[in-house]
Amino acid sequence: MTRLDAHAAKPPRARRSPTRLETHGVVRVDDYYWLRERERQDVIDYLNAENAHTDAVMAQTAALQETLFEEIKGRIKQTDMSVPYREGDFTYYSRYEDDREYPIYCRRPEPAGSEEVLLDVNELAQGRDFCQVSGREISPDQQLLAYATDFEGRRIHTIRVKNLVTGADLDDELTGVTNNLVWANDSRTLFYAHQDPTTLRWSRIYRHRLGTPQADDALVYEEPDDTFNCEVGKSRSKRYLLIASHQTVSSEYRYLDADEPDGTFTLFLARERDHEYHIDHFRERFYVRTNRDARNFKLMEAAEGGMDPDRWVELIPHREEALLGPFQLFRGHLVIRERRGGLVHLHVRPWDGGGAHDIAFEEPVYDAYLSVNRESDSSVLRFGYESLTTPATTYDYDMVARTRTLLKQEEVLGDFDPSRYQAERLTATADDGERIPVSLVSKVGTPRDGSHPLLLYGYGAYGLCIDPAFNSSRLSLLDRGFIFAIAHVRGGQELGRRWYDDGRLGQKRNTFTDFIAVAEHLLAEGYSQRDRLFAMGGSAGGLLMGAVTNMRPDLFAGVVAQVPFVDLMTTMLDDSIPLTTGEYDEWGNPNERAAFDDMLAYSPYDNVEAKDYPALLVLAGLHDSQVQYWEPAKWVAKLRALKTDGNPLLLKTNMDAGHGGVSGRYRRYRDVALQYAFLLAQAGLE
Repeated sequence: MTRLDAHAAKPPRARRSPTRLETHGVVRVDDYYWLRERERQDVIDYLNAENAHTDAVMAQTAALQETLFEEIKGRIKQTDMSVPYREGDFTYYSRYEDDREYPIYCRRPEPAGSEEVLLDVNELAQGRDFCQVSGREISPDQQLLAYATDFEGRRIHTIRVKNLVTGADLDDELTGVTNNLVWANDSRTLFYAHQDPTTLRWSRIYRHRLGTPQADDALVYEEPDDTFNCEVGKSRSKRYLLIASHQTVSSEYRYLDADEPDGTFTLFLARERDHEYHIDHFRERFYVRTNRDARNFKLMEAAEGGMDPDRWVELIPHREEALLGPFQLFRGHLVIRERRGGLVHLHVRPWDGGGAHDIAFEEPVYDAYLSVNRESDSSVLRFGYESLTTPATTYDYDMVARTRTLLKQEEVLGDFDPSRYQAERLTATADDGERIPVSLVSKVGTPRDGSHPLLLYGYGAYGLCIDPAFNSSRLSLLDRGFIFAIAHVRGGQELGRRWYDDGRLGQKRNTFTDFIAVAEHLLAEGYSQRDRLFAMGGSAGGLLMGAVTNMRPDLFAGVVAQVPFVDLMTTMLDDSIPLTTGEYDEWGNPNERAAFDDMLAYSPYDNVEAKDYPALLVLAGLHDSQVQYWEPAKWVAKLRALKTDGNPLLLKTNMDAGHGGVSGRYRRYRDVALQYAFLLAQAGLE
């Protein structure tokens, strides 16, 4: 196979229509601002022309794409079922049927009963290009199912309620809402979050009584601060309804007795700048995960009515070496997910104070997480485990006997053998001396002589960690000689809260230089060479892709940017765009001059120059609610006008999807096959 021919088809050229944008006396001229107008036919025509160009250039890989798609699909067990979990009088699970795209949600009465189909999403999806069902909540009496549907991909939902006794949907229909919903204990009252129709900020909580029109729903809370979102949930004890308001560096909770849904929510602890906390209730106590005087968080216990932090009792102190994460409460145990040394640990602590311990894991890099644990009286913890070489595995762990029972491991069909692959944990040194963790996987015996292509993945934002999880699709790259690596750059929280703080606001550039340092380390150690080194990132990780290609376009042979957030300045200066105001503490508020100057210095779209760039495949979604389609579209248009190389520049906009891509079990793998074919072709591999 030869590398992609960028001249296989004449690329479209977006027309230039200069728009003058001035902030703080600084003038920016945006030639492609007009692409924001979604309803214009010439915008749609341009996106379709870019799609046609991508199809034409990628035509030489058509057979490879089909091979990859069938290969990836062929590893998936067609008829499959999730691990059932017990809740109340039923065991719940989902299953897939051969060649059907969507799940079927089911339950069985305990101790022995016949299957009841709660919801067949395949039926809902008939005749639709996109279908997503989420927010599924069973009523406390287990007779009703509330669920949210999105048929566009823009995360604007309709909530419906199904009678599980008769099988019919009720007349209740809540439109234009989020997928966040919860039942009061009377099984007649639903609380749900409503978003602003323009910014999509989750700003209001409503109470709905079954059998009444949505217009009569009571507004029980409205979040006045446009940098905050709010949501509603329920405590572990099922005694309280909880409203959480949160933004990047602050949070606030309210609670209401779930037996009294017409009551008024009570403030738990007023918000303070730089104080984040999360509460739950169990055993007649509130449990508070807080970063008050504890950068990596600590866990406190508060008596009911004792909301004064000075009266809280410390259960787990702050530790500089450990980031205290989510926790689950059981009758006899407390379980915490922690991060230490860049790895996840599941820590089990009996309430009686003795026998605290970690669940042991053997691999050098892995991910472990709390699974579905609905029964708080149990002494058995259900958790998930996977690694770069181990498929997703579900265990039950007896917290008293300290024994684990394997319930299910994702079955990878074909000739998959984990012993053929090896995972490693490396560290690279940043310019300022920080040691950046790197997770890496390759086939056993892959030489370190620079002869193999390498795909380096990165994200680095919002404190989100990119854990070394298993991906059966990735085997199609590994089996063809690729090495895959994850750069755990600053902006995530792999090494604690400071790792996040050192990769946001005025420290954001660390995210980019960390990624570059990892790439250079891998080259220096013989894992690959420049003409075979590739990068990939999506959303905020797409901003990372845009920044590093501007800073070091010579470093990579090709880049895949998935729904990339690249028009940082224009987006963050427009508070009508979804997510903008809530992101000020992540990127900065460009209405302030110092933040504006800092952000402008690295904004990918604003820093495109007349120079050589690597081959680029850029993916977008027309209905994306998080990164508007015009950001990647404008970026590609500007690159096409300015870049001086002959490398492929491809834009693929999914006209029927949003931020997460197409819906369905198999359809998404068409996009994966496209991305892999792009990488393989640019690497010169059959």
